[in-house]
Amino acid sequence: MKLQIASSKAISYACRNFHYAQRVPVARLSYSVFNNKGEWCGVICYGSGAGNAVAKHFEMAQGQCLELVRVALNGKQEQTSKAVAISLKLLKKQAPTVRLVYSYADVDQDHIGIIYQATNWIYLGQSEPYRGGYIIKGKQKHVVSVKAMIKRKTLNLENVRKYIDPNATEFWSKGKRKYVQIFDKSIEQKYIDISKPYPKAREAK
Repeated sequence: MKLQIASSKAISYACRNFHYAQRVPVARLSYSVFNNKGEWCGVICYGSGAGNAVAKHFEMAQGQCLELVRVALNGKQEQTSKAVAISLKLLKKQAPTVRLVYSYADVDQDHIGIIYQATNWIYLGQSEPYRGGYIIKGKQKHVVSVKAMIKRKTLNLENVRKYIDPNATEFWSKGKRKYVQIFDKSIEQKYIDISKPYPKAREAK
């Protein structure tokens, strides 16, 4: 298996065709994945996520933590967890200021974070339910997508109905399962001390 820096075209295609969200995230570093036959399998993307707010949550400066924002693969890879592990090694070399990487497993999709568990991430638990987005013209839309649609207007149900779809409704997410991968060993024990047991598949049902 081989990974190399991904082009914007590869990122866009993989995210729109190989991932259930069908959205292209804002990424800082992204890698194209090739299997042992040399076939392109998709991309793995790292970005700033919610940016400074998340950095402050981890008591870090912006740029010291990154989010694994997308694993968009077509199934031709030998092992997804191996692809993620290789991408983390590359990221550590190419972004030396990064101290911590975090990611989420989507409870709404019954994801428990198998990839993260297989690559020894630290599990920090599940978030509370939150507004995940809106049902617009019969289709579920993420908050980020809807915000872009109404541009500078305040994002709320009233404005979504006024400017996009008069029959729009909100939907609420069950939450996210948070995992972290530590690059800075001086802070590793801090997160081990507050870690929780890995969730099992039956817990996601």
